[in-house]
Amino acid sequence: MASERPVSRGTRPRASAPPDAAAEASLAALRNLGPVSARLLVAAGIRSPAMLRELGAVAAFRRVLFKRGGSVSTNLLWALEGALRDERWDGLSAETRARLRAALEAEEERAGD
Repeated sequence: MASERPVSRGTRPRASAPPDAAAEASLAALRNLGPVSARLLVAAGIRSPAMLRELGAVAAFRRVLFKRGGSVSTNLLWALEGALRDERWDGLSAETRARLRAALEAEEERAGD
C-alpha cells in the first residue's frame, strides 16, 4: 500500500496564476482591449490574438454574445475590429461600422438568431 503524505494544518497550496491569465494578458495587450474584454473573449473560447484574427471581429463578437446571453454592447464589436486593424475603436469610419453591422445581421439571419 502506498504511503500517503500527511496534510499539515495551517498550510495552503502555493498560489499560482490562473490558467487563463496568459491568454487574457495576450489579448488585453491589443489596442482597445483591456482586462474585461480579454476575460470575455477567453470565456468565449478565444484564447489568443491569432485566434481572434482567424475568426474576425464579427465571429468573435457573436461568440461573446452567445456566451453572455446577448448582453454585450456593440462597442465591443468596434473594439475588436479596431484591435485587428491596430486602430482606435472610436476612429472606425461610419462605412466600416455599417459593414460590421450588416455582417453581424447576416450572420444572425443565417444562424436563425
